[in-house]
Amino acid sequence: MENKEPTVLDYVKSKLMPWKGVSIEIPAPNSGSTLEKNQAVEIDSEPSEKILKQVQPTDSIDDAKLISDEADAKEISLPWLSFLALGIALFAQLSLEPPDANKSLGITLYGIAFVIAVFAAIKGEWQLAFIPKRDHRHDPLTVRTWTFWIGLVFSLIAFLAFGGNRFTVLNVTLWLIGVTALVSALWLPDPQWRFNLSGYIEKLNAKSWNIFISRWTLILVAGFGIVLFFRFFRLNQVPPEMFSDHAEKLLDVWDVLNGETRIFFPRNTGREAIQMYLTAGIAKYLGTGLSFLSLKLGTVLAGVFTLPFLYLLGKEVGNRRVGLIALLFAGIAYWPNVISRVGLRFPLYPLFLAPVLYFLIRGIQTSNRNDYILAGIALGMGLHGYSTFRVVPAVVVVAVVLYLIHHQSSGYRRQTILGFMVLVLMAFMIFLPLFRYALEDPGMFNYRTLSRISSAEQPLPGSAWQIFLQNLWKAVTMFAWSNGETWVHSIPHRPALDIVTAAIFYLGIVLVLVRYLRKRHWLDIFLILSIPLLMMPSILSLAFPSENPSLNRTAGAIIPIFLIVGLGLDGFLNGLESSLSKAWGKRLAWMVGFTLLVWSSLHNYDLIFNQYFEQFRLSAWNTSEVGDVVRSFSDSVGTQDSAWVVGSAHWVDTRLVGINAGYPTKDYAIWPENFQDTLTVVAPKMFIIRPEEETSLSMLQEMYPQGWLTLYKSEVPTKDFYIFFVPPDDGTTP
Repeated sequence: MENKEPTVLDYVKSKLMPWKGVSIEIPAPNSGSTLEKNQAVEIDSEPSEKILKQVQPTDSIDDAKLISDEADAKEISLPWLSFLALGIALFAQLSLEPPDANKSLGITLYGIAFVIAVFAAIKGEWQLAFIPKRDHRHDPLTVRTWTFWIGLVFSLIAFLAFGGNRFTVLNVTLWLIGVTALVSALWLPDPQWRFNLSGYIEKLNAKSWNIFISRWTLILVAGFGIVLFFRFFRLNQVPPEMFSDHAEKLLDVWDVLNGETRIFFPRNTGREAIQMYLTAGIAKYLGTGLSFLSLKLGTVLAGVFTLPFLYLLGKEVGNRRVGLIALLFAGIAYWPNVISRVGLRFPLYPLFLAPVLYFLIRGIQTSNRNDYILAGIALGMGLHGYSTFRVVPAVVVVAVVLYLIHHQSSGYRRQTILGFMVLVLMAFMIFLPLFRYALEDPGMFNYRTLSRISSAEQPLPGSAWQIFLQNLWKAVTMFAWSNGETWVHSIPHRPALDIVTAAIFYLGIVLVLVRYLRKRHWLDIFLILSIPLLMMPSILSLAFPSENPSLNRTAGAIIPIFLIVGLGLDGFLNGLESSLSKAWGKRLAWMVGFTLLVWSSLHNYDLIFNQYFEQFRLSAWNTSEVGDVVRSFSDSVGTQDSAWVVGSAHWVDTRLVGINAGYPTKDYAIWPENFQDTLTVVAPKMFIIRPEEETSLSMLQEMYPQGWLTLYKSEVPTKDFYIFFVPPDDGTTP
C-alpha cells in the first residue's frame, strides 16, 4: 500500500491537537534514512538520549553498541545546567523560609531555575524516567452470570437491612456475601497464579531454603526503617495534648465499645465510621484504652500503610528508584507526619487514595479487569474514611477521560470504558451502607460539605468565583509559601514542604510538563492536574476562606506531589549517571541523592519534633495535667464525683479532663451558678480554677472558708491553674 505524505494541513492539525498522538515534523534537507519515511516510533523505555543521538539511522547494531561502550568508558562533563537549576531552586526556597521570607526574590529565583531546567531537559541533562510500557490483557468479556445475580440480590437485601444507621451481624453478613459474590463473578483467573502457588509450596516443603537478599532489598528495608523512625519516634509526646475534636472521637469510640455500631456518627457535624472502629480495636486488643495514644496509633499506622502503595505507584510511573525516593521523602516529610500524628481522620484520605490510583493506573495501562475491581473496592472503602475523600470519584473520572482522549488509548478504549464500569459497580457496592444512610438523613450526611461550599452555615464573605480563585492560588502555592494558620495540624504560615522537597517538586512539575508537551502521555498531565483536584476540599471552603489552605483537607495531594518529587530527583540522578563514566556517575548520583536526603531529614526533624511540638504545647490546653490531678485526688482522699473544673470560656475541654482522668463519660464542668449543688457532697472536694477566674474563686472561698488554695505549676509556663481543696465537713485534713 502506498504511503500518503502528510499535507501542510495535517502538520497544522498535529500541532493544534497534540492529544491525538500524531506527531509530524518537517524533515531537515538532505536527511537520508534507511528507515521508512513517516514511520511513527514511540520509545517507552529508553537508554541515555545522549547515546541514542549519536547513532545515525544508517548505523548498524554493532556500531551502536560500540558507541555505547565508548560512552561508558570515557568521562563526560558534569550536567552543569541541571546543577545550576537545582542550586538556584534551593536558594529560591531558602529565601521563602520564615521568619524572613522574601517573596519577590523567591519568585525571581524560581523563574530562573525553571528556565534553566527546561534547557537542561531539552539538552538531555535532566532525564525523567520513562513511563513503563505495559502489555494489555485481552478481556474475554465473560461474567459468571448466576454468581453475579446472587451478588446483586444479596446486596439489595443488605441495602434494605442497613436502615436505622446501624451495622448488625445480619446486614454486614448479607453485604459481605453480596460483595464477595460480585467479585467472584467478575474476577478473571490468572493462569500463572496456580503455577506460582505450586512453586511457592514446593519451596516451603524443601528440606533446605536458599534465601537471596539483593542489595536493593537492603536499601529498601533501610529506607523503610528511616520512615518508621520518623512516624513512631516520641509518638506519645508529639503532639502532647488533645483538643475538643479528640473528645468527640473518643466518645464515638466509647459508643462502639458499648455496642453502638453506627454507620455514620452524627456527633460534631457527622463523621464516617472507619476511624471509630479502628481505634476501638486498638484500644481493646492493644490495651491502650480510651486514650490519645489509641487515636495516634491508628492514624500513624494509616500513614505507614500508605507508603508501600506510594512505592508501587513510583514503579508504575517510572521505576523502582522513583518509588523509593517517593517513599523516603514522603515518609520523613513534616506534612504527612503531622497529619498522621495528630490522631484524627486526616491520613485516611491518602491511605485509600494510593491504592485507588495504583490499581486504576495499572488497570488502564494493562486493561486488566481485576485491577479495576481492586480500585473500586479501595474507592468504596475510602468513602467510609474521611469526608474529603468524596472528591476522589471525580478524580477517577478525570483520569479515565484523559486516557481516552490521548493516543495511548487507541485500540483499548472499549476495554477501558468497561473496566471503568466495573470499578464504579464495585465502589458503589462497598459504599452501600453509607448510601442507605445518605438517603435516610441527607442533611446530616452532607452538612459538613455544604457548610463550607455554600451559605448553609454563614453567608459567603464575597463573590464565590473570586473566593474560589483566591483559594486556588493560596492552595497551589502552599508548598513553597504558607500552609495556612491552623496550629493543630501545621506550623502556621510556613511552607508545606521542606526546602529540598519543595525545590525538587517545583522543578519536577516543570520537567513533567515539558515531557508532556514532547511525548503527550496522558499520565504526565494527569499527575499535574490531580494535585489541584485533590486539594478541592480545601479550595472549596468558600464560606470559610480562612480555613484554606489546610494540610488535612489537601492530604490527598501528598500522593502525586511525592511521585513528582520521585520523578524529579530520579531524573536529576539519571543525568549524573549518563553524563559521567558508568562507575563515577553512579557514585556521584548516590552521593548527591544521599546528601539531599540527609538535608531534608534534618529539616523535617526540626519541623516535627522541635517547631511543631513547641508551638502545639504552647497553643493547646493542658488537659492531661488537669486529668492527672483529678485522678490522683479520686484515687486518694476524694471520689470521681467530688471534683470539678470551674467552667471558663476558651479554656480546657472538661470532657477531656474526664478522659485523661480515666472516666471517659464524665464531664467535670461546673459553672458558678451551680456551686450550691456541691454543698450536698460530704466527701473532700476539689475545684480546678483558671487563675483569671477571680470572681469564681471568691465565691468558693466565701462558700467554703475552711478550704485552701494551691497553685499548680504546669510544665508550660502559661498553663498554671489553681487547686481549691475543701476538707470534709468534720474539718479533718488529708
